[in-house]
Amino acid sequence: MITGAIKTQVDQIWNAFWSGGISNPMEVIEQMTYLLFIKRLDELQTVKEKKAARTGKPVENPIFYATHSTLRWSVFKDLGDPAELYRVIAEEVFPFIKSLGGEKDDSTYAVHMKDARFTIPNPALLARVVDLLDAIPMEDRDTKGDLYEYMLGKIASAGKNGQFRTPRHIIKLMVDMMAPKPSDTICDPACGTAGFLVAASEYLNTHHRDEIYADKQSTKRFNQETFHGFDFDNTMLRVGSMNMLLHGVENPAIEKRDSLSEEHSGVENQFSLILANPPFSGSLDNESCAKDLQQIVKTKKTELLFQALFLRLLKAGGRAAVVVPDGVLFGTSKVHKTLRRMLVEDHKLDGVVSMPSGVFRPYAGVSTAILFFTKTNSGGTDNVWFYDMKADGYSLDDKRTPLDAGKHVSNNLPDILARWHQRDLEVDRARTLQSFLVPKCEIVDSDYDLSISRYKKIVHEDVQYESPKKIFADLRVLEAEIIRGMDELEKLI
Repeated sequence: MITGAIKTQVDQIWNAFWSGGISNPMEVIEQMTYLLFIKRLDELQTVKEKKAARTGKPVENPIFYATHSTLRWSVFKDLGDPAELYRVIAEEVFPFIKSLGGEKDDSTYAVHMKDARFTIPNPALLARVVDLLDAIPMEDRDTKGDLYEYMLGKIASAGKNGQFRTPRHIIKLMVDMMAPKPSDTICDPACGTAGFLVAASEYLNTHHRDEIYADKQSTKRFNQETFHGFDFDNTMLRVGSMNMLLHGVENPAIEKRDSLSEEHSGVENQFSLILANPPFSGSLDNESCAKDLQQIVKTKKTELLFQALFLRLLKAGGRAAVVVPDGVLFGTSKVHKTLRRMLVEDHKLDGVVSMPSGVFRPYAGVSTAILFFTKTNSGGTDNVWFYDMKADGYSLDDKRTPLDAGKHVSNNLPDILARWHQRDLEVDRARTLQSFLVPKCEIVDSDYDLSISRYKKIVHEDVQYESPKKIFADLRVLEAEIIRGMDELEKLI
């Protein structure tokens, strides 16, 4: 978690951009990302140089050669003349980072940087931002990640077609519940800024570091073959690629795709884990939507089409943790019921976590849930685990203020994770509690309704009220006190 001082510094940078004429939040993020990346390149080069000095060998795979010394952050940041600083970055440094890897390089980075533009309008703004960024201590890897997440969190309005950023702690919960393995091939088909992929990479780094870096082949797999993200917005693709790079994943497969379109319908049975929060409120024309998805669920609603897409993308045995609007759980249309029946009957529905409506504020107040399922093509649903999340550690208003972590009631996330990993033990758990198992037969009898309210029992507390005579007596006493008080006040006038 970044400190209040660093948040203040980031806020100053953000305000500098706005006062300098860049008011589009995504453009601010994009330009800040370029500068953070340039700074990161210099840090990586320094690490390589220190290693070379220790071993007495030449620098391995240098980013900067001797002729590039003026392009390094540690050098140009000390240029006293804002005009010269602007010239060096705009005319030398930025073209340099766009050309990294050469013209034939087909890496995620190279592909998405081809259309990148340096849009900081004047030397004064650039010099101000460079000074502010340089003052932020970013030696710690977690600080860099937290700083970037805080920047992304400042995009405080919903995007097009119902897209909005998933809170980092919700992403982390979903990743922790899925517990990715080094052998997984992970995909987010609506990746945006790649938050789910970043969290998955951090999980693997924390829990399986020795395995993912065991040898060159394992390292290559982690950097190039493990993470896959699709989006059709060029800015999102660049920011997502940079986000992965800043978190240590060198060449993830972040691709420009409209996941629901007929053009990309050939992608299927490829991934062992899907983590996603797809657009909710959008709709597509039947003409542009993939025909195979329409055969599964004949609808224009993106939230339903994406569920069909997940099943198509997963290989047999593949798992998914995805955010859905509550309507997917209890919608009464034929399409809604068909989709839920498929999850329960044709595959293995593992769990449903109901979330409070404030989780996505200030972006949206929609009520949501997390679906957990496994693609089997042969059924397998036995008992479905339900959890009624009441609190996620933050206030559920637009401010989303962190709550006192010492109060268990303020944050259900640790309890969700612990109970998820022991959910098979909850067969006889009372339906009045926050989590419990529901047998498949009961879900079938309920017309495949997956809303927790269908199965949770409400306990009505007995409240003892005073008798009417006692209430009237108390009122007369209060009235007498008021009259005495008025009399005393009147005497003082």
